[in-house]
Amino acid sequence: MKRLRKLRHLAGKACLAVLCCAVSFSVYAEQFMPVSDVRPGMTGYAKTVARGTQIETFPVEILGVMKNSGPSGDLILARFSGPLIEQTGGIAQGMSGSPVYVDGRLLGAVAYGWSFTNSKVGMITPIEDMVKLWNVPVREEIRPFNARESSLIPVNTPLMASGFDTASMDWMKNKLPQYQFMPVDTATAAEDSQAMPLEAGSSVAAAFVNGDMKLGAIGTVTYVDKDHIVAFGHPFLKKGSINYFMHNAYIFTIVNNMASSFKLGSVGAEIGRIDQDRGAGIAGNYRLAPGIPVVIHVRDLDTAAANLKRVKIVEDNELTPVLAATTVYNTANKTIDRMGGGTVTLNYTIRSSNGRDKDITRHNMYYSEDNINEKSIDELYNVLDILKHNEFIDYPVLDITVNADYSQARKQARIIDATAAPVVASPGDTIYFKITLHPYRGADEVKTMTFTVPKDQPYGDMVLEVRGGGVIPLPYLIEKQRYNLTDEIIDRLRHYKDFADLKKAIEKEDANNDLVIEILDQNVSMIDDDSKKTAKVKLQAKEPRGNPKDVLQPKKKGLHEDNDEDKKSSLPTPYIVKGDGQITIKIVSPEKRDKFLAGHHTLRSGKAVMSAETEDAAQTAEHSDKTVEQDKGNNQDKDKSSGEDKKSIFLSR
Repeated sequence: MKRLRKLRHLAGKACLAVLCCAVSFSVYAEQFMPVSDVRPGMTGYAKTVARGTQIETFPVEILGVMKNSGPSGDLILARFSGPLIEQTGGIAQGMSGSPVYVDGRLLGAVAYGWSFTNSKVGMITPIEDMVKLWNVPVREEIRPFNARESSLIPVNTPLMASGFDTASMDWMKNKLPQYQFMPVDTATAAEDSQAMPLEAGSSVAAAFVNGDMKLGAIGTVTYVDKDHIVAFGHPFLKKGSINYFMHNAYIFTIVNNMASSFKLGSVGAEIGRIDQDRGAGIAGNYRLAPGIPVVIHVRDLDTAAANLKRVKIVEDNELTPVLAATTVYNTANKTIDRMGGGTVTLNYTIRSSNGRDKDITRHNMYYSEDNINEKSIDELYNVLDILKHNEFIDYPVLDITVNADYSQARKQARIIDATAAPVVASPGDTIYFKITLHPYRGADEVKTMTFTVPKDQPYGDMVLEVRGGGVIPLPYLIEKQRYNLTDEIIDRLRHYKDFADLKKAIEKEDANNDLVIEILDQNVSMIDDDSKKTAKVKLQAKEPRGNPKDVLQPKKKGLHEDNDEDKKSSLPTPYIVKGDGQITIKIVSPEKRDKFLAGHHTLRSGKAVMSAETEDAAQTAEHSDKTVEQDKGNNQDKDKSSGEDKKSIFLSR
């Protein structure tokens, strides 16, 4: 009996489901024509906007049904005619989604054509397939479909660009070549600020960017049911679940050209969101999409021109990095109003919706002889791309703020000299540096820095690299060349343990205007004096009388030192710093250090350099401490530079 009651219960549920489906179908059947009812020779009409917001009609003749030819099922072959079609030369870009009615019922949307044929013949996507988009789970992913892979192609949806220049649109297209974007520079209309309800045949825009700049694809609404709409009749970018901004659109005219005619229109008021972009078309509703606010402040330091732009861009792993960089690039182009070289100082903050501990803040400087505008956006694009595709966490972006200052000046400086004291030290000691910079066409400047020897630093040679923040040490470059390592391979070898580690790597990445002192990995080859590949200047290891702090005490203002774990010290400068070199410091026990400092130093002509006596003493101290290490069970040979000049080498590049 219990089993019988269970079967009856399941049967009741099944009957209820069938009844619901029947009711649902009967509601649709009053308005929709199913594909099964379609016969060749049937006639009807389609609706679209050719100018302004006024909906017009044009005749349609059904030619047949193409079984399983579309991304979501059947397509209906049809011929389009009438004065409007004659005027436009066929189905124009932007007409995709135009609703087709036969016998007073909605059949579907004008959506596809054939390449190399008259565009007065095309395909209709059945409305039954389009309304299914309303029931697609938000997170569902389906197999991609690209109608461009066959002779069957969607009626293109032109991108209307307002406030963008050609250079920024070209940059965007190069970053997203798979979508074959065709941006069209357009005007604005008086109606753009007025939100209007959509109806079948209305123009609608699916926008990527809105605000002070607008970028969106214009098509036609196929069907509206209360607060839900379907449009286009084919995929836009095939993004699946997405949040484009849904806008009204105003059509200025239909432009005829040799390739294809298209609707020229403006992206009007934001009225909702497009949340599905799939094979049968796009679907949306009247709830606004959140998007990512981007605030861009650009200044030209030469002309005092400035621009503050506010936009909202869509949230998407692929699109967000490109759109953010494109809006910054465009703002820079319009502010400095020139092409060519120069220097940019860039500050930006990327805030995450997942909390302030996920935020990223960066500063950097760049110089380019050719195109400083384009150079300035590379880092922002790359960092956003890394964040959106990181392997650890989903990274929704709350907002982005960018400040960029441009100048034609070449704000570069080259390291030409550096001295350090003491040259014999113990773990935990501080090394003091004087580094001489030669600015481009400027007077030499001396920067003072400190470096703290890590408390766990082994006894023996500690080779310190002095370099500009954007310079890869020459020994690393030679090692990379030796093993034929490409940048791609190096990226693959770089691993992060978690998102916090990745965030730290991004934020602690040296800026190009930093002076950096760090420990050079002694597993790489050092460069000897016989190298023919580069001119060299000796770095001078300087040992003063008395307390080194009295001679080389650095100014604390503006000095930034990382902790021992990072084994690095950095100092920001107003220049992009070029050049690098190495200096060797002997790490010994505190007893050996004190003995050395007490009696082994000399001065020459007011400028201290390591003498032979000092060098021998340092080597003796090093040898003594190595013996102690070996006695403790540490048999590592710390002297990797036997036969080399112990005063180290500076490599000018």
